[in-house]
Amino acid sequence: MEFTGEIVSFSTNAIKQVLKLKAKEEDQKKLRVGYKNGGCSGLTYIFEFDEQNPSDIVSKIQDFEIIIDSQHAAKLLGLKVDYEGGLNNRGFIFINPNAQTTCGCGTSFG
Repeated sequence: MEFTGEIVSFSTNAIKQVLKLKAKEEDQKKLRVGYKNGGCSGLTYIFEFDEQNPSDIVSKIQDFEIIIDSQHAAKLLGLKVDYEGGLNNRGFIFINPNAQTTCGCGTSFG
């Protein structure tokens, strides 16, 4: 099952994992989804709890809010976030329809 915000959607597994991580946060920061320069393909994803900025777009996904810098929205539109907890592949997976190139680990795009 998938839960969609304005820009990014999360699988049920991803939501469960975000809620586990959020429970460990002592303050009320929101989950920032974005990107920065770096990684094998030129840009690497930002996926961390952070303070909201005036330029952020806020979306509610079930029991948490995500924030996305408005300048990042076009490159993240349609992004799907999943989570795998297996022995070989563990962690968040980003499926971005706007990415022209991606790296093998799935945390970088161009």
